[in-house]
Amino acid sequence: MHKATLAALKLLSHSSPDIKKTYKIHRQLVTLTHKAIIKPPYYKIWNHKITREEYDIPVRVFSPPNDLPHPTLLFFHGGGWVTGNIESYDSVCSTMARMTDRIVVSVDYRLAPEYPFPTALEDCYCVAKELFLNQSSLDAEDVTIIGDSAGGNLAAALSLMARDRREFFPKQQILIYPATFNNHTETSPFPSVRENGTDYILTAKTISDYMEMYGSQSKDWRNPYFAPLLEKDFSKQPRTLIITAEYCPLRDEGEAYGRKLQEAGNDVTIERMPNALHGYFSSLPKKHHLIQDTYQIINRFLQR
Repeated sequence: MHKATLAALKLLSHSSPDIKKTYKIHRQLVTLTHKAIIKPPYYKIWNHKITREEYDIPVRVFSPPNDLPHPTLLFFHGGGWVTGNIESYDSVCSTMARMTDRIVVSVDYRLAPEYPFPTALEDCYCVAKELFLNQSSLDAEDVTIIGDSAGGNLAAALSLMARDRREFFPKQQILIYPATFNNHTETSPFPSVRENGTDYILTAKTISDYMEMYGSQSKDWRNPYFAPLLEKDFSKQPRTLIITAEYCPLRDEGEAYGRKLQEAGNDVTIERMPNALHGYFSSLPKKHHLIQDTYQIINRFLQR
């Protein structure tokens, strides 16, 4: 990475606001930034709701216009469980539908700190259960779960929860720079937290702040559904693709999760994107070589 780029990243990283104090403003900015998306005319996009305990969970469906059966990607967005929504990920999901030729179902799970752990996970689980057990409601089949960052955490935790509850089971999951551990301080066992945790936009402190807002009780932080690397039994998990970013603080814990799954006998592919920052998947234009390369990896995985 060029010295000028590194200097700019360092400046931006050290000037980032305290997310605990500004998360509501950040939510508004994220939505406003992405609201002007131009919907591709060759996709049908519509809204849907799935009810959980008298709450309607919004979902947005991105579907090719023909009536042929299409496999489905059930997508959980990033944003540290605190920011992000289906509006801010419209562009990502439109690109995903186009690049994979699949239906994409985006879940607007409830956010912390107003709705702390495990609300977001239970919302995602409820939507997944609807797709797997009552497919007629969204005409979904061949469902792969996918998420980036906090969404990758939710996808991994959902797969563990699905195995434990035995109501349904995803056959495939795609985790993009997922958060899988509960320690992002200097005492973290993962070098990427220290190597990439100060100068590459997403800082280790910000990750810790997000997790403190998501996990409101100390017992949450010891729960494998909160931090999947704490799980003791990694068996019987979906076929998995994990994609990490070279300059991401979460890089090593994501790859460590993949190795744990491999050691337990699961089919796992781990790919590290060179010169990539955390968040590249949702922030770079679709023609950028990192996005193009990422979808080549995803499509190879889906087509196997």
